[in-house]
Amino acid sequence: MPGTITGPANAAPDSPRRNRPRFEDLPVPDDTANLREGPDLHQQCLGLLPLIGVWRGAGEVVYPTIDGPFAYGQQLVFAHDGRPFLSYEARAWLLDDDGKVIRPAARESGFWRPQEGGELEVLLTHATGIVEVFYGRALDLRSWEIETDAVVRTPTAQDVQASHRLYGLVEGGDLAYVDERAMMGQPMQPHLSARLSRIAG
Repeated sequence: MPGTITGPANAAPDSPRRNRPRFEDLPVPDDTANLREGPDLHQQCLGLLPLIGVWRGAGEVVYPTIDGPFAYGQQLVFAHDGRPFLSYEARAWLLDDDGKVIRPAARESGFWRPQEGGELEVLLTHATGIVEVFYGRALDLRSWEIETDAVVRTPTAQDVQASHRLYGLVEGGDLAYVDERAMMGQPMQPHLSARLSRIAG
């Protein structure tokens, strides 16, 4: 299987040879974001195979309670260690009108847990004091939809009530997503959207 993975036309030229930083001396398999390396992908994760890799690009954040819209850059990492889940990490940085980095922004990490019946469980922890439990499923072989079942907040976190996300592979093999949120007394509406290109995997 690892030898059969091909990259999209617009991926970074060296993306098939790149991976997330790894610790080769771990006593157990480390996560890999490149299906050509490391353990075989668990059969239960085959429906998430197109997501595995390191993705980087830019997006826009909007919401009635902020002055935006603001541009941001972002990197997503979907990786696995051979067990029936993907590890997930996202980190973002704010950009000025010229595309220059202003400062670090949102971070989140968690796990995507596909279930045998086709249901998808996603657990995300945000650096801002929010933990979200999503349920969803693949819409087809190239898109996934998830929405929150539970949101837990620390006393210092924003008042986020619910979230809905749609991820999909678009023309050229890029990964695009939209994140809608109900928060700060506002109804569910678009908050984040981005388009990312594969840089490793």
